[in-house]
Amino acid sequence: MMRYCSPLAKSFRKIGIAALLAGMSTLCHAQQQGPPIGETVFDGDYVTLGIGAAIGPSYDGSDNYTISPLPVIIGSVAGIDVQPRGPGFAADFITDQSGAKIDYVLGPVVRARFDRNNSIKDDVVQRLGELDVAIELGAVAGLQVNRVLHPFDSLTAEVDLRWDVAGAHNGMVVAPSLTYFSPLSRSVAVSMAITAEYVDDDYADYYFSIDPTGSAASGLPSFAADSGWKNVGLTMFTGLDLDGDITNGGWGLSIIGSYSRLLEDAKQSPVTSIRGDADQLFLALGIGYTF
Repeated sequence: MMRYCSPLAKSFRKIGIAALLAGMSTLCHAQQQGPPIGETVFDGDYVTLGIGAAIGPSYDGSDNYTISPLPVIIGSVAGIDVQPRGPGFAADFITDQSGAKIDYVLGPVVRARFDRNNSIKDDVVQRLGELDVAIELGAVAGLQVNRVLHPFDSLTAEVDLRWDVAGAHNGMVVAPSLTYFSPLSRSVAVSMAITAEYVDDDYADYYFSIDPTGSAASGLPSFAADSGWKNVGLTMFTGLDLDGDITNGGWGLSIIGSYSRLLEDAKQSPVTSIRGDADQLFLALGIGYTF
């Protein structure tokens, strides 16, 4: 029997270009199991190429916003799914089983972090100095419950565990997420994700502490940041296939909006509480082509 993943539901994943690029990669794991509806571009190997633009804070805690271009490549080869992770990617090495109620996610993840490396518009924060680019390497694990309310929806729980290997913050990030995905028609899909990040002492100290030297240079008070929950957020995604049939590949659009709030020491740091804002907004628009 030919292995299948509900073509309609799986196909909707390919239009989330902007969401994927923004690091909202949980939206990409909405592979569904349900009644087959015919051969689709997603039945075997496939690739999606896309470009997007996003507007968001120039760094965590900033109240200055920047616009960034967002290229993307996603796809599946030999049963291994590859998805973007902010600037980076994640791979799922566990092949989904035909008709399964529960699928599992497990694989490596790598992402870059450019916070306060460039685009620092705040003159006071700029006096604290630019920070190095972090490269976070680790793993993602999770499970996905298919057919929650109807044959084509899913609920996915995942967690990333990443460590900086580039000698920037030298810390650890734990990033859990819970995502509900559902198509509204053959051409429109929506998704809602709750996300959060927990960081260790090294991470918190690198991005949110201010030592006496930094205090003297910037005029901000000294501050010692400790480990804890950095933020919690909500993301809404809408995808639209441009020819009305997502199962045949081709062009698709995606729109994503998200709100997150910094917590604990990330919120209390003078970088945020005096010079920035704990409320962080993000908006992105993307277009992609699948073949």
